[in-house]
Amino acid sequence: MSHILFVCLHNAGRSQISQALFERAAAGRHTAESAGSVADPNGHVHPEVITAMRELGVDLAGRRPQPLTNELAERADVVVTMGCGDTCPYVPGKRYIDWDLPDPKGRPLDEVRSTRDDIARRVDELLDELDARA
Repeated sequence: MSHILFVCLHNAGRSQISQALFERAAAGRHTAESAGSVADPNGHVHPEVITAMRELGVDLAGRRPQPLTNELAERADVVVTMGCGDTCPYVPGKRYIDWDLPDPKGRPLDEVRSTRDDIARRVDELLDELDARA
């Protein structure tokens, strides 16, 4: 079983979508968390992200952003970064993957859907790779 950490800037969009889609697709075979390199724990998931995910039957309304810590990174087998650049901590021995994805904040719903669907495809590819290694 692998543990994946999805990291974006605020943990209010891409990383939340990634964690939710990964958990749903993995169905307990692997685990995931998400965090933001500059997350505000009093913040909220972006409303357009909540809407796009509800279309898939996934409710992110109750999730709160959490800041990235070294402890979170150390727990992970794989760290997937999305737009956090140099603000992501580097933990030696961890595998890092960078997904170049647009930030959905303030974007029209059709663009958020496109990002969500791109993330779903990438999550499926990651799971195929993890399952093949198991």
